Amino acid sequence: MGFVPPWAFLTVARAGTVGHIGIPGPWPFIATGLFFAGVGAAFGAYWLFRHRTGGVWRAMGVAAGILAFGCLVLATAMPLIIHASPLFTRPSTSATLEILSPRPGEVLRGDPAPVPVEMRVEGGKVVARTSLHLIPNEGHIHLYLDGSLVSMTGLEAVVAAEPGRHTLRAEFVAVDHGPFRPRVVATVTFRVRPGRT
Repeated sequence: MGFVPPWAFLTVARAGTVGHIGIPGPWPFIATGLFFAGVGAAFGAYWLFRHRTGGVWRAMGVAAGILAFGCLVLATAMPLIIHASPLFTRPSTSATLEILSPRPGEVLRGDPAPVPVEMRVEGGKVVARTSLHLIPNEGHIHLYLDGSLVSMTGLEAVVAAEPGRHTLRAEFVAVDHGPFRPRVVATVTFRVRPGRT
């Protein structure tokens, strides 16, 4: 699977939030099982060579060593077998992103104010899976409030904003959470004032 940060496999359960999951199917479990089988077989081979003598025991030790080597090689090669290797160039997309809410210059009230965010993606698809196998026009949306990442979401979210002027930036990113080339970004500026709506 290459290096995938552990938090990329977490499922986020909030209204309007898309959960992120790892490579679909049994492949991560198979690779993990092969790794542990390889470690176990290597320990068994070591124990047989260290504590047992004789032709049959030696043959069993050799077989355990071969099994350990095969399991560890296969577990290491599994990402390449399932095509989970990272790309060294960023994918492109024809998608466009638009922030529908909040509207430019909109004034919201609260301290902090819950800001309902609604977006539209055209020519692309927001998906829940996280993968290193990149598909053009499929990805996630990252929301930044005043330059800080506040949400990895679907097309709707609610963010909290303190009183003042704020810039909300949304970016449609690939399924590995990296940017497309060119970047697909939408920005809106709004204001929050203390008080009730």
